[in-house]
Amino acid sequence: MMSLAACASGTDSSTSGAASTDGGTSSEKIAVTWDMWAGGEESQKWVEETAEIVRAQNPDIELTTQTASWGDYFTKLTANASSGNLACVTSMNGQRLNTFYQALSPLSDEDLAIAGIDKAAFTEGALDILSYDGKLYGLPFDVAAMMVYYNKDHLAETNTPEPSKDWTFDDFVATAKGATTDARKGFAVGMGEFQWMALPIAKSGVQPVNDKNELDLTNPAFVEAAEWYAKLVKDGLADPVPSASEAGWGEDQYNAGNVSMAVDGTWNAKSYFTNEAGFKAGATRLPKGDKGSLGLILGSGFGIAANCEGAEREAALKVLGSLVSKDAQDYLASSGRSYPALKESQPLYFESLDEGIRNDVKDAFDAAFSDVVGQHSTGVWTQVNEYFTPNLVSVYTGQMTMTQMLEQAQSQFGK
Repeated sequence: MMSLAACASGTDSSTSGAASTDGGTSSEKIAVTWDMWAGGEESQKWVEETAEIVRAQNPDIELTTQTASWGDYFTKLTANASSGNLACVTSMNGQRLNTFYQALSPLSDEDLAIAGIDKAAFTEGALDILSYDGKLYGLPFDVAAMMVYYNKDHLAETNTPEPSKDWTFDDFVATAKGATTDARKGFAVGMGEFQWMALPIAKSGVQPVNDKNELDLTNPAFVEAAEWYAKLVKDGLADPVPSASEAGWGEDQYNAGNVSMAVDGTWNAKSYFTNEAGFKAGATRLPKGDKGSLGLILGSGFGIAANCEGAEREAALKVLGSLVSKDAQDYLASSGRSYPALKESQPLYFESLDEGIRNDVKDAFDAAFSDVVGQHSTGVWTQVNEYFTPNLVSVYTGQMTMTQMLEQAQSQFGK
């Protein structure tokens, strides 16, 4: 994988000559590097095609792309952030912003004007994805929300009603019980941060980080809801996770047709609705608790490195604007890669889907994205989730309680 490179500032290396059509030499171009994760051929194609859109809109800028797999990207980003050596345009996942925001440059209204950005063009709540402590550190290219996916065939076989858009947690339990048989469970618990936390957050109406960006894992309402979640295993509605290596346990079990329900993000809707196991998939919003249904808006986007200055920063802002322009967002949506943050481009995502699943996916998205709020974050969030991974296995197998796990994490990582 190519290493992450800095955006040169104030040196001759930041420009390069370009041949003009009349045989002379055009004015020097400002060089800008865009770093992005890309794990396969399809992702690489999206990066290159999007880069071509940026180049067409900015002929005075020489854009270079650099990619690494998801895991390698953030490993290298950590090293480069420590040395103040990031690419001028750095891609950022909203759930990791709390770790890297100091390496990015806050975006002012003047910056957005240079980039040609209209905040109102983005879907509601999208700008919260790359905001921290009241400051905007980037612009989202996609948005996501957590949903409950279900197996329509399983529910039909057991005469269990399909979930409605207004279902409650009592309905959720009834559905899990109705779909549970001797051969399979009605639900699969998660291991990923929001694959397991989404239901406790929705049920309690409380985030595990408060609005002051402080870890709040022992909030009584959240603890109670998390204990309810763990009890799904004890009550026989879900199997325990065999080991910490099964990081995608719930999602994998659902996609293989082994269970009837699981929680995952909208980003996997296309693959679930066209699953290789051959079952008919359905999806809907998280159930409603006593306080409604609290859902979080998630996603990823692009920021400007704090070490990017002068003419390079202005050029990077123009690249940033092009990366989230209508042309780029239309391409993202039409490719079906993910759900775009730009409202005007979102209908194209559904048009990219097979006609047989299009309406079901759209209805599920409409429900999942209603009343979502921005995620509260804290600088220790990554460490907290690394702590959860092995300990969740112990919770699911009954070796420790959910309360004990949350109390220990709060004591270790909270202030």
